[in-house]
Amino acid sequence: MVGEGTGGGSKYRRILLKLSGEALAGEQGYGLDPAVLERIAEEVRGVQSLGVQVAIVIGGGNIFRGLQASASGMDRASADYMGMLATVINGLALQNTLEKAGLKTRCQSAIDMPAVAEPYIRRRAIRHLEKGRIVIFAAGTGNPFFTTDTAAALRAVEIGGEVILKATKVDGVYSSDPLLDPGAVKLARLSYIEVLNRGLRVMDTTAISLCMENKLPIVVFNLNTPGNLRRVVTGEPGVGSLVGD
Repeated sequence: MVGEGTGGGSKYRRILLKLSGEALAGEQGYGLDPAVLERIAEEVRGVQSLGVQVAIVIGGGNIFRGLQASASGMDRASADYMGMLATVINGLALQNTLEKAGLKTRCQSAIDMPAVAEPYIRRRAIRHLEKGRIVIFAAGTGNPFFTTDTAAALRAVEIGGEVILKATKVDGVYSSDPLLDPGAVKLARLSYIEVLNRGLRVMDTTAISLCMENKLPIVVFNLNTPGNLRRVVTGEPGVGSLVGD
């Protein structure tokens, strides 16, 4: 599903950027770091200047993690709904920062809350992208028991995205956690089945399976390196890891 380019040097016409909630917290580890939001906005603006249509899904782990709360005894469905609301907070924060950077945006929520965000409507989201607006998908899938990884895969397939760009703190997929294992080896390219069989934490198994069924590639890259998002979009070799067929 790799596109033929946009004429501006991009390898893709329409992308979905998956951001973790933790990434928005920066070094403080909790809440929102304005400097991180501004840096992400600049990265996104640089990519959109190539003519790329950008959709974004954000997690909520910097505010609340439903899985952890359920492990502590909270009802899983209630905990997951709370986590979805955390993603809306993050989505609104990123929307504000993107607009300050001069970008036009729309935030669509899978949970109906018209006072703060549009409802998620697939055809409307596609139209926004065609008009050059950044579309932020908040509240996950709108259902408990599904992660924002799965939401990213689902939305990417629905809008006809050509790739999921999974932003992380490391420069790709490794054989083990490179922060804990000095002998970890970077895997430049691997298949969906290999990710599932080896239990590599690229995305959760539901998300990987959905990508595999729809032949949707995933690129895992380090968002903390300035310019990396643009490098991935332009197909610069050696940046990140590619998961595909």
